[in-house]
Amino acid sequence: MSLTFCSLASGSSGNCQFIGSKDTKLLIDAGLTGKYIINALQNIGIEGKDIDGLLVTHEHIDHIKSVGILMRKFDIPLYIKEKTWEVIKNKIGKIDGKDIKILKDNEPFYIGDIKIKPYSISHDAVDPIGFSFIGYNSKISITTDLGYVSDEIVEEIKDSDLLVIEANHDVETLKMGKYPWFLKKRILSEEGHLSNEAAGKIVTQVVEKGNVSYVVLAHLSKENNFPELAYETVKNIVEERKIKVGRDIFLDLTYRDKISRLYNVRK
Repeated sequence: MSLTFCSLASGSSGNCQFIGSKDTKLLIDAGLTGKYIINALQNIGIEGKDIDGLLVTHEHIDHIKSVGILMRKFDIPLYIKEKTWEVIKNKIGKIDGKDIKILKDNEPFYIGDIKIKPYSISHDAVDPIGFSFIGYNSKISITTDLGYVSDEIVEEIKDSDLLVIEANHDVETLKMGKYPWFLKKRILSEEGHLSNEAAGKIVTQVVEKGNVSYVVLAHLSKENNFPELAYETVKNIVEERKIKVGRDIFLDLTYRDKISRLYNVRK
């Protein structure tokens, strides 16, 4: 038995990730149309009615767009921090009687046979979090939408078998691009997004400190990045430290408008 991961989409236009086990099926965020998410799930053999829980990382629209739609259609419980819930509850339509699970600080909890550990991240949201998922002696961590990675986060994610890590932008492409300065400043700040270079350095740290085998780059900017550039930048940084891609780690990408590879993560 194993944990399963698939990115249904990742980027500023919408985010939704799938984590599953034999008995439990979860969605992390729902920032695309309900139709897209339902179809994407069907492409990996999952029906909307099979989802046991919807977890929200933070309140930005590219993470909550279809939260209400999915909850109403499939009666899915919502797992969310209290401050985030207070922000979104009037934005997702009526969900009277639906199951709202307020997460307490960063305490671990279970949904079915999967243990989930929330952890705080640095982003311009009210109480943003990342998640680690543990089951069947395997661990998957999702770390996106953050301006920097603290030592505490490194400790949390270093023993992940599969790490989903943000590689949002190339710094020079962003600086030379058409975004207004206030937006560039926000993205480059400690409450913004990780660059390709920052992602490469974090990947190097966690591989050297822990047991990460699979690294999946996520939340790539449409305007300020290219998949090939993100991949090659991270690859070059880790290989400078004698970590060989294809031998020591497997490196892959998520996409803004299509599903990723389906991973079965087992020891």
